[in-house]
Amino acid sequence: MGGIVGVDVGGTFTDLAMIGPDGRLRIAKTPTTTDNQAFGVLAALEEAGISLPETSLIVHGTTTTTNAVLERKLSKTGLITTAGFRDVLELGRRTRPQAYGMKGEFRPVIPRDLRLEVPERMDAEGNVVTPLDEAALREAVRALLDAGCEALVIHFLHAYANPAHERRAAEIAATLWPNRFITMGHALLSETREFERGVTAAVNASVQPLLERYLARLRDELAGNGYPGDVLVMNGNGGMVSSARVAEEAAKTVMSGPASGVMAAAYTGRVAGASNLITYDMGGTSTDVALIRDGVPPVSNEIEIEYAMPIHVPMVDVRTIGAGGGSIARVNAAGLLEVGPESAGADPGPICYGRGGVTPTISDANLLLGRLDPARLAVTGGVTRDAVAEVFARELGAPLGVDAEAAALAVVRLANAKMAGAIRMVSLSLGADPRDFALFAFGGAGPLHAVALAAELGVPRVLVPVRPGITNALGCVVADLRHDYVRTVNQPLETADLEALHALFAEQVSAGEAALAAETVAIREVRKSFSVDMQFVGQSHVVRVLLADGAPSRDDLRNGFAAAYWERFRVELQGIEARIVNVNCSVVGVSDPVDLSGLIDPAGRLERAEPYAHRRVVFEDGAEETAVYRRDQLPLDAVIAGPAVIEQADTTILIEPGWVARGDALGNLLVEVAA
Repeated sequence: MGGIVGVDVGGTFTDLAMIGPDGRLRIAKTPTTTDNQAFGVLAALEEAGISLPETSLIVHGTTTTTNAVLERKLSKTGLITTAGFRDVLELGRRTRPQAYGMKGEFRPVIPRDLRLEVPERMDAEGNVVTPLDEAALREAVRALLDAGCEALVIHFLHAYANPAHERRAAEIAATLWPNRFITMGHALLSETREFERGVTAAVNASVQPLLERYLARLRDELAGNGYPGDVLVMNGNGGMVSSARVAEEAAKTVMSGPASGVMAAAYTGRVAGASNLITYDMGGTSTDVALIRDGVPPVSNEIEIEYAMPIHVPMVDVRTIGAGGGSIARVNAAGLLEVGPESAGADPGPICYGRGGVTPTISDANLLLGRLDPARLAVTGGVTRDAVAEVFARELGAPLGVDAEAAALAVVRLANAKMAGAIRMVSLSLGADPRDFALFAFGGAGPLHAVALAAELGVPRVLVPVRPGITNALGCVVADLRHDYVRTVNQPLETADLEALHALFAEQVSAGEAALAAETVAIREVRKSFSVDMQFVGQSHVVRVLLADGAPSRDDLRNGFAAAYWERFRVELQGIEARIVNVNCSVVGVSDPVDLSGLIDPAGRLERAEPYAHRRVVFEDGAEETAVYRRDQLPLDAVIAGPAVIEQADTTILIEPGWVARGDALGNLLVEVAA
């Protein structure tokens, strides 16, 4: 067998990791080609010296759909819905983009002139109130085609209860529509809440053509260079699916890149003996945070990727903020310092990349503070520290009344405050104490800030993996095949039909096993997990209850809900009726394990930790002469007391004063408070 390649396309860099047949690792990091991500993938393969004819499998994490949604660069899409409900996508939940103030902006995925109505109606029990007007449907389809639509959404009221009208409408539309980009709302998400189901379907249809074209180009380029196999794509739920099938449910690839990093963190943590982790992935454009308990990444179908943009398909629960190494710092009209969310991206990038960037960024601040070495940046162009200092003094220091170093320290301090807030959100808001977890720091910039964040949050330890900068690419290599299913039942617990519930679980298992059988990748075993979403009558939020199997008793459901509600809110509500909202099943095809010892090259390691240089580094309490180490030269049992800088090809690790880093047998670094 040849090597397994994982490729993750980020907003700034495209990362690649290949595990060869001998267990050894090859890595590459190239600038992302935003116009066509396929070129960046090919450049990474070339940089790593990978022979495509000898490669067994390529797994790809992509930001194609995420960026398309966030930037609204979508395919022209039309929607056909129940008469009287064309504005559901725009009315939403009647919330506001900003809690305070009178201004805000919201653009629905599909504009109003492309949302058409036809006579039809189901009630909430699935009974036909108004038959489907097939002639009106044909007329609406032709109107959307004449308007230049490339994709179509069919979204009828209460289709989760009875999808007959949606299915018949799709059959008719298929006879007129020139391609296969037709999305039925119930097929992607069979649950209540017309707004969330409609937005999810609209996102799916709007990105289908984009994803299909991109993956077709990528497959053609790879095949033209001799690659004989299939390309698997990471889904947002942390599993993989064939690129030939992934566009059918394109919305599930939103959060593909962040999900791969969380999967790698969970895998590494289990092997390293750290099962409770807060994952902290700081890249060039954004920072992603997730919570892992007992080695299991959290999967939620309640994700909202931005205001009024709920995509309710199962995805790893990752919170994202606009703070990355390339985040731009500025002084606003009020004289206050701001950092992000705008990013310098890959081109031109930060000033220190030497590609023409002229605006100060977080990476530039770290360089100015001595934490980064200009000679070791991934992209170099001869920009000196003095040149960066001049920009900081002019753009930030002068308006704030401080020198360049103080301005850089303020940029880092503000960025850390934003990232600490995101970590609090993902931990405290879920009923978890950050002090009970280790902070798993990765991404090209994560290990630079992780120790300061741990100190801010009271997290006692930081785990830095062997290859932090390409962890997302490694996540593609270690991921399993996975299919998730959600169905709304919306029944009171005490009167629910448990036999029908068990049959529904069995139906979901059969669908998952059939989907796994259609994949081209061998799997070691099939694992199934079951859960229900429940709520108290009168409440809007739901709580997920994990089940031991697909045949729970009423007591199992009652006791499980009470325990889950207590764990989440520390409150008991007695005498209030509980309701089963959704039934969920995950079917996972487990891949062969990957030996992470291949991430370390034993050659060149010293018998004891010796710095190769010293340089001045600025910390919160002032500047200190700081030892600088090369990570690939450290012994596995190295002990390094801060302050220290540890450099490697894909990242730089900063050990703050008062903290100590210790290596483990796998090459990971565990950083803890010295006392």
